[in-house]
Amino acid sequence: MKSGIISNLGINPEYLIILLFLIQILLFVLLINVNMKYNRLKTIYISFMRGKDGKNLEESIFERFTLLDKVEEIAKKNETDIADIRKKMKKHYQKVGIVKYDAFHEMGGNLSFVLTLLDEQNSGWLLNAMHSREGCYTYIKEIVKGESYIELAEEEKESLERAIFQEAYDIKDVDLKIKTQNK
Repeated sequence: MKSGIISNLGINPEYLIILLFLIQILLFVLLINVNMKYNRLKTIYISFMRGKDGKNLEESIFERFTLLDKVEEIAKKNETDIADIRKKMKKHYQKVGIVKYDAFHEMGGNLSFVLTLLDEQNSGWLLNAMHSREGCYTYIKEIVKGESYIELAEEEKESLERAIFQEAYDIKDVDLKIKTQNK
């Protein structure tokens, strides 16, 4: 006579043994997976803490903070230096215009020239060097905000315009060079 809980439930004991065996295999796979993750974390932790205890780790973190403070100071100094340079550059000559011409139509060449140097506010000076058979004559005229108090000759106006609008002339010169190369 068989008496027991399993026989009273009507479950075949063979199926129960197979089910328990499958659960045991599943738990073994999960154990291996957890063990692998633990080993990976352990190697990462060991490499992070290599040669450091809690106090050394704290010191290295504070060293990084002081290094960041120094970098911040350098960045602020660079910002002020760049602002000073920009301020100074406004007063330096940045724009140039030059026109060569034949002043007296007798020399057979463009030996005379007008040179214009301007700062960011289009203020500066204009140098006119006129070459003739008797000698070379130079004149300088002051330019304030793109205008002269003294009347300008055509070549001087062209040189001033080239200096003020030099980007537009650079583009025209490039287009002209391309057109002459294509012919």
